[in-house]
Amino acid sequence: MARVARSFFRPVGLVLASYLLAACSESPSPTSESAAPPEAPAAGAGITAFTGARLIVGDGTVIDNATFTVGPDNRFGVVGATAAVTVPAGATTVDLTGLTVMPAIVDTHTHLSRDRAALTADLKRRAYFGVGAAMSLGQDNTDDAYSMRRETIPGHALYRTAGRGITGPEPGRSDIPYWVTTADEARAGVREQAARGIDIVKVWVDDRNGQYEKLSPEIYGAAIEEAHANGLRVTAHLYYLDDAKELVRRGIDAFAHGVRDRDVDDELVALLKQKPDFVLVPNLPDRGVAADMSWLDTALPAEQVAQLQAAAVDRPEAQAFFAIQARNLERLSREGVKIALGTDGNVPWGPHLEMADMVAAGMTPAQVIVAATRNGAELLGLSDAGMVASGSSADFVVLEANPLDDITNTRRIRDVYLRGQRVDRSAY
Repeated sequence: MARVARSFFRPVGLVLASYLLAACSESPSPTSESAAPPEAPAAGAGITAFTGARLIVGDGTVIDNATFTVGPDNRFGVVGATAAVTVPAGATTVDLTGLTVMPAIVDTHTHLSRDRAALTADLKRRAYFGVGAAMSLGQDNTDDAYSMRRETIPGHALYRTAGRGITGPEPGRSDIPYWVTTADEARAGVREQAARGIDIVKVWVDDRNGQYEKLSPEIYGAAIEEAHANGLRVTAHLYYLDDAKELVRRGIDAFAHGVRDRDVDDELVALLKQKPDFVLVPNLPDRGVAADMSWLDTALPAEQVAQLQAAAVDRPEAQAFFAIQARNLERLSREGVKIALGTDGNVPWGPHLEMADMVAAGMTPAQVIVAATRNGAELLGLSDAGMVASGSSADFVVLEANPLDDITNTRRIRDVYLRGQRVDRSAY
């Protein structure tokens, strides 16, 4: 600023003399050398081309030996087979030959921390495991939770929230959700949450093994109607087949769990086929089978991995409970119901366990990856996420092996990129 001031206050005579000398000087002759024009930037400046990988696009399409570009806007540019893509001159090239790329994972059902520091840590840990976005369902009531929904933190997963969900009175359980006993109370709760900018409304329709009175159809029907009037979709925690049918009749948009008391029947299938935009998030329970947890060795302390390993044993009761939900998931997926991934709880590596469970239930690895990427992004309302496609946010995971051969290969992460930037995974 001082330099500008000194120039501005130069003596007027000196300024005038300088002006006259410049005006009287001869123009350069045609043969005089003049300054060379600045070079135009290369066409590929600021563009990175990733070449040679097997590309799982996110919609079921697979491109072997693919090339895709990421521009300075941190979005995908050209995406296609390497032989058909021309990389702009001057672009930076990253060779991914022998590796597999898939979109970043979208977890549509979590319960994350509520204060800024802990929630930020949750989102960073999810990025480590290749999760690009996560939605917390119905247990969020802090200013931090609402404000962080609108923030984008480099190297962290995006955060979305259902705010405070809606249920009947449940003494002894969480009092964060609205405990409602009338349709008017349910409508008021929806309006209040809509005003706070939530992403979806959640209702609980469950008696918790006979401990509480469930929300009546009239009450949750009013909540669904009010949400739709405010441009919001509604997802339901449920347990029983009969409740699932009535929820669908009342206009529910998604299930946050599958039916858990018995096998689904033709009537529910017929109801769901009338709702092509409906989404099932199966949120499968622990399979109750022995499992190798050593894949977490590089991420977690040895004592924590040892605790997880000790719990990963065969448990027949858990296997029976899983089997009901597995059969229901397999049938609804086979019948064409849209499936998305959700994990419940707050386990950053949970999506990788859930994807393996979904395959064990009867879905193919290709179907599960679509559920965990494109379908999840659609449920969260992320129109530019969930696929490696031109114009979408450059959120992707580089894997050392092909998850279409073995879904557990989603755990073999080489790199994670969120919004075009490589995530620092040097420490969990």
